[in-house]
Amino acid sequence: MKYFQVAQGVWGMRLLVVNVYMIANRRGIGKGWVLVDTGLKGSAKKIIAMAEALFGPGTRPSAIVLTHGHFDHAGSLPELLKYWNVPVYAHKLELPYLTGKSSYPPADPEVGGGFMSLISWIWPTKPINIRRNIREIDLLDGIPELPEWKVIHTPGHTPGHISLYLPLNTTLIAGDAFTTTQAESAFYMFTYRKKVSGPPRYITTDWIAAAKSVRKLAALQPRIAATGHGIVMRGKELSTPLNLLANRFERIAVPESGRYVGHGAISDENGVRYIPPYKGTLKRNAAIAITATLLSFLLVRKAGKIWA
Repeated sequence: MKYFQVAQGVWGMRLLVVNVYMIANRRGIGKGWVLVDTGLKGSAKKIIAMAEALFGPGTRPSAIVLTHGHFDHAGSLPELLKYWNVPVYAHKLELPYLTGKSSYPPADPEVGGGFMSLISWIWPTKPINIRRNIREIDLLDGIPELPEWKVIHTPGHTPGHISLYLPLNTTLIAGDAFTTTQAESAFYMFTYRKKVSGPPRYITTDWIAAAKSVRKLAALQPRIAATGHGIVMRGKELSTPLNLLANRFERIAVPESGRYVGHGAISDENGVRYIPPYKGTLKRNAAIAITATLLSFLLVRKAGKIWA
């Protein structure tokens, strides 16, 4: 198990291709610490081991915060709640996917960019149900267990995606609002290659909202950014490409074509209301399926069949 320091009182751990974070509180309800995102299914033991290494045997968070509910960010949540019966905070537009009401829109393997896009059709989109523990985030008052952190609604990747920002030292936990690697590329993801990029193309369903969210975060001028995918970036190596991404988002981040390009999915507090029709041809769709079937066993073996 390896974990890394993001900033004072903030640590992260990489779980295959996704990161989780732990924040120690100086203030707030019960002080203690908060877990941000829960990684892939099967990650609970690693997360608990990290927590005990940082905070002592038998520790548990005062709360869990989800940047969003995709399977790679909430996958081990049901298992963790068997150990830690704590509140789980999420934006109200994310609740349908965490209370069994609605599946997410399907991924789009035609957006290009690499192997991860190609096999994205196998990513699970079904909801989980943690209704007993879920708490709606109050954007005005924030999260009681994180009183020094601001909650920023950053939709686009998902309707209720949020980011966390600490004004004290301008630390940003951005989730998948943007990434610090190229999430579509297995080469980038598995070799820790740095690259400030937009949200993962294959599962972002509203590009207009995604652009506004990146510009909102860039305007904060964070000195430290910890994202859902990629390595922590700081200073000019962060600010220069992040500002470029914000200024040229449509050219840099938005795919040339794809199911959600031009018309995003429509959702509300009850979940998905409209999904644009698939734009790919039958021939193209068959080619994607065949190629992905031949190649995906490599990732399945490495991931331990995490999406089964």
